[in-house]
Amino acid sequence: MKLGRLLRTAAHIAVAPLPNLVKLPIYRHLFGFRVGKNVRVGLSVLDADELELADGARVGHANLVTRTRRLVLGADAEIGYGNILRGGDEIRLGRWATVLRFNVLNSIPDNDCETPTDPRLSLGDGAYVVSGHRLDFTDRIRIGRNVIVAGRNSSLWTHNRQATRPIEIGDFCYLGSEVRVAPGAQLGDWSILAMGAVLAGAAKSRTVHGGVPAKPIRDIDVDDEKTLAKKTKKEIPEDLY
Repeated sequence: MKLGRLLRTAAHIAVAPLPNLVKLPIYRHLFGFRVGKNVRVGLSVLDADELELADGARVGHANLVTRTRRLVLGADAEIGYGNILRGGDEIRLGRWATVLRFNVLNSIPDNDCETPTDPRLSLGDGAYVVSGHRLDFTDRIRIGRNVIVAGRNSSLWTHNRQATRPIEIGDFCYLGSEVRVAPGAQLGDWSILAMGAVLAGAAKSRTVHGGVPAKPIRDIDVDDEKTLAKKTKKEIPEDLY
């Protein structure tokens, strides 16, 4: 089995530098991947057991996908460049969702967790993970629609030694730079997690949360709501949500 995995990885490495006109048919016919129309894949190693790239999906250069059972990119979803996606049962990007650059999305393979785990990461439609963040989905992480994980150097952790708990980020939320989200944390819909905050436990909807540990600061106002409702990319259709 290990030899088969090594041979498969070697095949993916060999395919990575090929042009799209050659690479995409190999994905479809040799690996059995589902690849839609107008898909672009750069110089990246996509070593997943199952891969689905919907119409218009894009993968840039210098990305590494390894030991992931299933990777799904919805229509017009994008993985930018320099990202590492490792492990887990499934990584799913919704329509127009983006993982931009230098992010690490990691689920510990063959972990020794004492609690039941569901190693899946999902980004809702239009969700956007910017740069230099680390998302540990040894247990489940769900990031809702039109969420921005902004700035740099934030981390979402679902495990603490051998114990795990899932993380839930609601729809239309904004996570500021350098935040920390602990195992089992929940951020309600239409909320803001301020820069540098540490979120543990449940945080209510329609609220600005901040501090260490994060606590409610105030309700969101009209200007906040307009900001949270703004599309993460200008080309996203008006009726996406």
